[in-house]
Amino acid sequence: MRVLAAMSGGVDSAVAAARAVAEGHDVVGVHLALSAKPGTLRTGSRGCCTVEDAHDARRAADILGIPFYVWDFAERFTEEVVETFVGEYAAGRTPNPCVTCNEKIKFEALLDKAMALGFDAVCTGHYARLSVVDGVPELRRSADEDKDQSYVLASLTPEQLRHAMFPLGGSRKPDVREEAAERGLSVASKPDSHDICFIPDGDTKKFLEKRLGERPGDLVDAETGAVLGKHTGVHGFTVGQRKGLGIDAPAADGKPRYVLSLEPVSGAVKVGSATELAVSHIAADRPIWPGEHPLAGPAECVVQVRAHGGTAPAVAEAVGDEVTIELREPLRGVAPGQVVVLYREDSGAGDLVLGSAKIASTA
Repeated sequence: MRVLAAMSGGVDSAVAAARAVAEGHDVVGVHLALSAKPGTLRTGSRGCCTVEDAHDARRAADILGIPFYVWDFAERFTEEVVETFVGEYAAGRTPNPCVTCNEKIKFEALLDKAMALGFDAVCTGHYARLSVVDGVPELRRSADEDKDQSYVLASLTPEQLRHAMFPLGGSRKPDVREEAAERGLSVASKPDSHDICFIPDGDTKKFLEKRLGERPGDLVDAETGAVLGKHTGVHGFTVGQRKGLGIDAPAADGKPRYVLSLEPVSGAVKVGSATELAVSHIAADRPIWPGEHPLAGPAECVVQVRAHGGTAPAVAEAVGDEVTIELREPLRGVAPGQVVVLYREDSGAGDLVLGSAKIASTA
């Protein structure tokens, strides 16, 4: 097959490309330039998609003996990922930009261009297992539970998954680093990237305030309705947040307060106790079903609402373009805008992704 290897400049994508070459595929490496001003992205151990990463990717491609190109996706990245991120926070929702990047950039923009150029598949260094059985994709958790990335890939469509390759799905990270060293790849010991690549200093609140300005509102006790303080914008908060609330007086019971909900129209940020964060019902929309068909009636499953968050057993049901989820064990810190991923527990083979949807409301 003709395979386009997306090479971020890290160890995972380099080894994934190497394995594609070893399997006999005709491989071409490509690095995505995602910022018109690369210096504004994080560098070093916290980097992602920077000039430094482009150089590392090129060196890895040279060692593998494959052609290498840099494609400029900066404008689309800004529109699809950065502006969406800002807009979601302004609307009182909590987005995951990595999910959006995978969906809109790596497996929409990149795959579309790859297909137009005659490639059969796009290969990445994601940790997830993928197979296609009788033309139907099966996306599963990776063998390395600590590095599993099936959550951020669960928003991909069946057609996108048919043209995807994840060579690292059955591997563990230490083994990938060891393989990189054996292949002479200089990125073998390169630290993993962290946090949000387009926020250089990691200060999300400051980044959003620069984009959205101040939108003053009240900090409100959810139980009594009492105004506890002022804030400069709901975009500075997320559901479940405890620190940085700007409330001088402690709660009546002396326990910490948490953000319970955000109301962008009124500007109210409602706070309360940790027990009030518990969620037993999730309503979600815009579902995507990797296996092409929605759930047939109520289905037992396991749900995950954050890339590195915990899971909970649940019963999910698809009704039209909506998914309702009843949790058998409450979850905390579940916010509108997050993606909920449904899994079927499958011992040995890795949990199967049944589908994903965007959280609209909770109760």
